[in-house]
Amino acid sequence: MKNPANDNSVLTIESNSIEYVAPENRHGKPVDLFTLWFCTNVAPLAVISGATSVLVFHLDVMSAILAIVAGQFFGAIFHALTSAQGPLGGVPQMIQSRAQFGRYGSLLVVSFTTLIYLGFFVSNIILAGKTLHTAAPAVPVPVGTVLGAILATLVGVIGYHFIHRFNKIGAWFMGGALLIGMIMMAPGLNAQILQQGHFDVSNWFAMFGLCAVWQISFAPYTSDYSRYLPTSAGFAKTFAFTYFGTSLGTIFAFLFGVLAVSTGHSTDAMQAIRTQTGVFGYVLIFLFLVNIIGHNGMNLYGGVLSFITAAQTFRPDWVPGRTVRIVFSTALLVASTVTALWASSNFISIFLTAIFAMRIVLAPWVAINLVDFYLINNRRYRVAEIVSNHGGVYGSFNFKAIAIYLFGIAVQVPFMAESFFHGPLASIVGDADVSWMVGLVATALTYYVFAAKDGSRSPRRSPAGATASE
Repeated sequence: MKNPANDNSVLTIESNSIEYVAPENRHGKPVDLFTLWFCTNVAPLAVISGATSVLVFHLDVMSAILAIVAGQFFGAIFHALTSAQGPLGGVPQMIQSRAQFGRYGSLLVVSFTTLIYLGFFVSNIILAGKTLHTAAPAVPVPVGTVLGAILATLVGVIGYHFIHRFNKIGAWFMGGALLIGMIMMAPGLNAQILQQGHFDVSNWFAMFGLCAVWQISFAPYTSDYSRYLPTSAGFAKTFAFTYFGTSLGTIFAFLFGVLAVSTGHSTDAMQAIRTQTGVFGYVLIFLFLVNIIGHNGMNLYGGVLSFITAAQTFRPDWVPGRTVRIVFSTALLVASTVTALWASSNFISIFLTAIFAMRIVLAPWVAINLVDFYLINNRRYRVAEIVSNHGGVYGSFNFKAIAIYLFGIAVQVPFMAESFFHGPLASIVGDADVSWMVGLVATALTYYVFAAKDGSRSPRRSPAGATASE
């Protein structure tokens, strides 16, 4: 195992990748998680997504606000619970999944999360190209796309410490800029605009679901950014700073999108912002561009860790370091940039639809992860067993967990209400898609009942080894 103590400098490329971070190498404060997740979510994709509450779901402004606030606060619970596992476990989220699904069984989840990372990465470099072209029309979109991809890759390669510092500084700039922008647009919010649109149960739950899944989609890599925190950081502070940072930042960005398209009478959120904020709009566009690059660095960082996790599964004695991360990052940079240049102009809207549908695989995973960690294993995993050649006490395959996970996917199908599929029970709540909520509850209850009966994987029955709290 490498000693990361000598690469804590902000601009030094992180030497650690997926290894356990020993207590003596921990550092940082839980408050850093607030700025990290606040700044990450004050992003153009969040602004555009918030605007869909008015443009796509045709909600009135007040209904849109309620759906956004409720959905983000609800989804952030799962985001923060997975983040709080970092100081207790000291390993990336996907490595930790081996404790639930087994060493090889976890590859099922790793493959899904890797697709999410890469999808977000491609979407954001497309958005970076368009944003750079908007700010500087002389720069062609393809050139902007390549530049955005390269800069985001540099952020991801440098790694954990630079990402935290980048967002610590960026939170003040992004938060302040959006606040000024909202003040400039607010006078246009009159009684007539407030009366536009209407409350609809199905559309309200659709927006609520989009917001909740937005937060849940971060869960597969949240502990990647808290695993360096000292074990003394504990649960409560890690949870609280993550929860309020991610929820408030996203609510701020989503509502900014609602305000922009409502007062600007436009179907393009970014264009509405530019036309309503005058010269200051160029400042916002520049900051959005920087934010996209920083946010996308996290997508690449998480994607690389997932790829390394998958590869290391078959080579237990392999300890990947800087060089491996650089090689994997470069490979993903090339593949993703080619995809972005090839992709259609409406790729982002297509991908948002896909992410919305991905809740079918995210909901049962997060239910199993949280129940297993907090209720069955009492916040304690034996890291030495997780990384052992054959999964140690956690085994190569946990067929019970895999079966329950697949059950959690299947139980959602009758309740789905998507454009491509309409289940027989989809109209149970005014034709609103509540399938992911059914998946969360059904999977959590089933896993707790059946997995709790099997004490063979409990830390109390494990041979001596490192636990999450050691």
